[in-house]
Amino acid sequence: MKSTSSPVALYQLSYSQLKTYLTAALFVVGNIALPQLCHLMPQGGLIFLPIYFFTLVAAYKYGLTVGLTTAVLSPLVNSALFGMPAAAMLPIILIKSVTLAVAASLIAKKTNKVTLLTVALAVIAYQLIGSLAEWAMTGSIEKASQDVILGWPGCLIQIVGGFVILRYILKK
Repeated sequence: MKSTSSPVALYQLSYSQLKTYLTAALFVVGNIALPQLCHLMPQGGLIFLPIYFFTLVAAYKYGLTVGLTTAVLSPLVNSALFGMPAAAMLPIILIKSVTLAVAASLIAKKTNKVTLLTVALAVIAYQLIGSLAEWAMTGSIEKASQDVILGWPGCLIQIVGGFVILRYILKK
């Protein structure tokens, strides 16, 4: 797994392009299927944080519009179809998901590189900002730190898996 620092082909699609909606739809499907697999294991969603994985890849590779569309639709569709995440959790999950889309797209645009460090920065940014938002909303530092304490395997999967997937699709 080589961590390259050469410039790569990253996109900034707009809402006026059909490709934006088709690409986002594929990532939303991924963000529906992956949580369903993870929820087969007790606390799998809390441990693996699957709802964010394809949002990271979408925003990093295809820019803010695809990232935001994926970030918003994924939890809403999952909640509507499967009741997970629970409606009460949607506000914080949407904050974290949107923050991830913004962070990943900005980091990709600014660096024009895919490295373990740049992908890790996107994950750290959304976890930090999202945890602070959750703490402000709930008043509980315990709840706010749950994604990091219980979900650290998911954060690592997002970083390493996101890097691997991004490197793979960049070669195509």
